[in-house]
Amino acid sequence: MSKVSNAITMLKLLGNGKKYSVLELANILEVTPRMVRVYKEDLEKAGIYIDTIMGPYGGYVLKENIKIPAKSFYKEDIEVLDKFEIKDEKDKEIIENLKDKIKDIYYENKAEKILSGETLSKYNLLARAIKEKRKVKIDYVSKSSGLKTRIIYPADLFYYGNDWYCLGYCELREDMRQFDFKDIKKLELLDEKYK
Repeated sequence: MSKVSNAITMLKLLGNGKKYSVLELANILEVTPRMVRVYKEDLEKAGIYIDTIMGPYGGYVLKENIKIPAKSFYKEDIEVLDKFEIKDEKDKEIIENLKDKIKDIYYENKAEKILSGETLSKYNLLARAIKEKRKVKIDYVSKSSGLKTRIIYPADLFYYGNDWYCLGYCELREDMRQFDFKDIKKLELLDEKYK
């Protein structure tokens, strides 16, 4: 991979809030520890500051939220793979898995483009809650019990059937539930964290 591509990949890794040692990053990126330090310097020259934790259990941590544009696949990329006829069964399976991965990324990117207005604000608040492991108080309309206030522990956000959903643990139901964004009427990010 190019220097820029490696620096962006390193930024994506650090974006999950986990601490990585220089050696771990070097192994993942398949470069020398010296190059990892160069990527850090280059990112800091661009205004993205990465914290260094010193000592034997030290490493790099990114404390700020950075939105990195996702690499995209297009419908044409999938169509190109469909044109190839593979005779070897093992290769055929590998290509089918690759096509599935490309389709997932393509559809995820397509779904992200649909985010706007109120849906975007809900998405941003819930994404922040997931990253910071914070509870969220919501006013939610369910078909069975109408409008209820619930405390949820958001775990994931996903797009399905032209709608956005939040998967999370619900204190009221004491179980994992999925919450349709359309039925979330009000959200409040709480200071209280969850495990």
